[in-house]
Amino acid sequence: MKRFVLPVFCAGLLAGLLVMNGGKSILVDNTGFFDVYTLYRIRDMAVDQNALFCYIFRKRILGMLALAVLSTTYLGLAACLGGVFWYGMSAGAFVTALTLRYGIKGILLAAVCLLPQYLVYVPALLSFLKWAESLYRGIYSRSGGAFAAEEGGFLVKKSGQLAAVLCAFAIGCLLEAYINPLLLVGYLKVF
Repeated sequence: MKRFVLPVFCAGLLAGLLVMNGGKSILVDNTGFFDVYTLYRIRDMAVDQNALFCYIFRKRILGMLALAVLSTTYLGLAACLGGVFWYGMSAGAFVTALTLRYGIKGILLAAVCLLPQYLVYVPALLSFLKWAESLYRGIYSRSGGAFAAEEGGFLVKKSGQLAAVLCAFAIGCLLEAYINPLLLVGYLKVF
């Protein structure tokens, strides 16, 4: 699966770019999506970081747990690749919308919005995809991949690996809730 991750992500990135460019007047120009008024409101608002953490944690962990459950089915690999496509399309749409609206400043705004949490999320997601593929192959493949489901300790090993990935996502959630708002507000003050 690792040979498919980058092409599928890039296909999603291209799809997001094309959708945003094709629907620029509907999706970007006539909406409040990152317009100046919205950015000024973000700059001036007080963020309840504890509530933000709870919201982000719930969204990220539930998404990962849903993919983990789906990876135990026959559609496991397709679901994971669909998730990679979705992440690529989201990234393409996000960066394209900010670039169309603000140019180079928009690219910098996108970088500020994504850092530092994505320095943790990306390796955690790649580890999760490797975990999901080995779980799928361990359950459904005759060769069993690195190990087979019949081996003793299969579930314990896979549970420990999933717990490590979820801990990495929790660290990313902490960065997103407590560090990123400070960086974003600081950048918007000079925007």
